[in-house]
Parts: sequence; C-alpha cells; structure tokens
Amino acid sequence: MGLVIKNGHLVNPLTAADGTVDIRIAEGKVVEIAEEIAAEAGDEVIDAKDCFVVPGLIDLHVHFRDPGQTQKEDIETGSLAAAAGGYTTVCAMPNTTPVADSPETITYVQDKADQFGKCKVYQVGAITKGMQGEELVDFKAMTEAGCKAFSEDGKSVMNSRLMRNAMRKTAELSVPILDHCEDIELVEGGVMNAGKRADELGLPGISNAVENIIASRDIMLAEETGAKLHLCHCSTQESVDLVWDAKMKGLKVSGEVCPHHFLLTEDDIPGADAAEYKMNPPLRTKDDLDELVWALSDNIMDVISTDHAPHTAEEKGKGFLNAPFGIVGLETALPLTYTHLVKTGILTMQQFVAKTSINPAKVLGIDRGDISVGKVADITIFDPSEEYEIHASEFKGKAKNMPYEGRTVCGKVKYTILEGKMTFTSR
Repeated sequence: MGLVIKNGHLVNPLTAADGTVDIRIAEGKVVEIAEEIAAEAGDEVIDAKDCFVVPGLIDLHVHFRDPGQTQKEDIETGSLAAAAGGYTTVCAMPNTTPVADSPETITYVQDKADQFGKCKVYQVGAITKGMQGEELVDFKAMTEAGCKAFSEDGKSVMNSRLMRNAMRKTAELSVPILDHCEDIELVEGGVMNAGKRADELGLPGISNAVENIIASRDIMLAEETGAKLHLCHCSTQESVDLVWDAKMKGLKVSGEVCPHHFLLTEDDIPGADAAEYKMNPPLRTKDDLDELVWALSDNIMDVISTDHAPHTAEEKGKGFLNAPFGIVGLETALPLTYTHLVKTGILTMQQFVAKTSINPAKVLGIDRGDISVGKVADITIFDPSEEYEIHASEFKGKAKNMPYEGRTVCGKVKYTILEGKMTFTSR
C-alpha cells in the first residue's frame, strides 16, 4: 500500500519546485512527482489542496529531558510534540541525567525514539564528561554510536585549550559542534537582559558580552582547527556581525535564531513573576531583534531552531529570580515563523524551507530536507490560511511553559509524514 499526496503546493528549493503537484510515496521513499497521479487500489490518499507541502522540518535544538528528568518531558511526549509541530527530525541536547557523554546514553535515546517512531531523534553528545568542562568525551566512540553533533548546551566549555582540542577531534570526524555561547564568569546571577527593563523590574541583568565573548573565541578556534561550528540561539547584534565575518573568511560557521528572539524583546516582559519569558540567552532589545530579523532575511543566519526547553508548572511558577530558564517551542515555531516572517514578506517560502529543513540537514550532514524522487519521504503539510489561537492546553508535549498563550497565528500543521508513515494529522 502506498501514499499519494494530491493537489499540494510543493516548495523544495533543492529542485526549484514551487507549484501544485501530486506525490506518490512507497516503502518510505518518494517514488513519483507529477502534475497528476492516479491512486491505485489500497493507496492512502491525502488531499493537500490549498496547503504547502514541504520537506519535514528539522530542529537542531531541543531538550527532551530523557533520561532523568522525565517529569518535564520524555522521548515519547517530546516526539509527539515534534510531530504535531511538523518536525520529522530533532537533535536532543545532552544536559540530561545522566549527561549524554557515553555511547550507551546515545543508544538509549535513539532506541527509545525508534520505539515510539513519531520523529527521528539524534542525541547530541556532550563535549566534556559530565559537562564538567574538565575532560573530553570519547568523540569517536559516540560518533560510531550514532551521534551526529556535540554540544555543551546549557553552558560553555570555559577552558579554551580544552575547546580547541574538542574542535580538532570533531574536525577529524567531520561532525559539527552546536555551540552554546555564554561566559559564565560574566553572568553574575543575571536572569534577563541587562538594561532599562531589568532596572525597572529590579532584576539582575545579562549583558550582550556574555554571549559575544564566547562566540568570538569559538569562531577563532574554528578558524584555527577547521572545525564545523554552529552557533546556537543567537540573540545579539554582535553575534550577527561575528557570523557574517566568519562567512566572509570562508569558515565553516553557521548560526541559528529562535522564534522568541525574532518576535519578543525585553519590553514584552510584563513583570518579575512572568517566568514564561525567562530564557537563556534572554530576550534582548528591539535593536537586537531587528538585526536578527535582517540577518535571517539576508541569509546570514542559516537556521531557525526552537530551543524547546520544557519545565514543570511548579518550577516556572517561582518567578524570574528562581525559575529555570527556557520555554517550549516545537508546537509553535512553524505558525509563529510563517505568520511573522513569511506572511509579512520578510522571508520567502523558499527561505522558510531552507532555514527549517535544508540548512539544518546540511549542518548535520544528513540526507534529509529534500522532496525528490528516491529520497526519504519526510514531509510536512500545513495550511497557510488557517487562523487559530495558540493554547498550551492543546499541546501534545508535557510542558506548557511559553509566552504565546492566546496569540493568533496562521499556518496549521495538517499532516506530518516520517519515512512514508503518517505520524500526525489534525484533520
């Protein structure tokens, strides 16, 4: 039995496809793309009229909290949230309990993801054992176990010599480092952007320099070592400049922006108890936001990721000073990006597909993000005209911590297809 997608608007920059076609899927792969495909006996048919059909979304930056923190999220609920958001592949960060610093943890996560089968989960490996910043992991063994990237997300490797050695090893293995840029010595208890709004709320601030210093250092180390470096959740004007300069030098450097950093600023924080606005790096200024939006539109920033960071309601109810950093984003990123960047003309649909699917696949070095004959059938179908309100109570994931409650958006995911199998439908 096959699957036939009818009447959908296919957008695939890799083949310059941008128009209405039918698509036949069999045995997990795309086998035919044509103006008209007749369904055969036993075929399942999806009518995608008035919908965009795009390569399955790929998120380079999620936290599934499994193993060890499954009261917040786990592989099953996280993959359900991913599928509901149109994602077919995600990269889970290593700050779990225990830390993902061994082949055994990599295998545990990926085996559990295969069991539930709602999205492909690549477990990102830690850079140092226990994320303690003292001893490097066995990069080769973890890569052989299926690790596609390494990160110390949640903190930076503060020892420059150790980070240089890590880059040398990942360069040899041709795997990227997903870089959390935070000079921990400069944070000094900060919980939001340092500036006027922090002063008004009486909260300690985090300056742009906290991000910029490590971003600058690590780009220099990438230049020296030839490493592939991807800067996570960029939030400052200076990060844009640093990525631009690195690209002008021909370095293997890319950058991502999260929806909260291109939609919200420090001025949107309503009060010191509103921890649903607390994330790391923090919401910055309007000038920072404008620079990030421009960098996305000018293709300086390559990727849109979610930094999906689930926490319990009890944890997030402790206010800005005491609540953990992070918001969930897998089930809101597509509509927020479409509504605020594509529908407004800031990004084209071709750019949207590149930044949410093709470019993340390139960073990882995986053969995904392409709806072509012979390719794996990872496909997202969404209705760009359907308008609705975001309500956390409708999320598939465990956590509800996000600042978009009641926001009206366009772009409803109708079907998510992973390797030819439907993993989510809202119809």
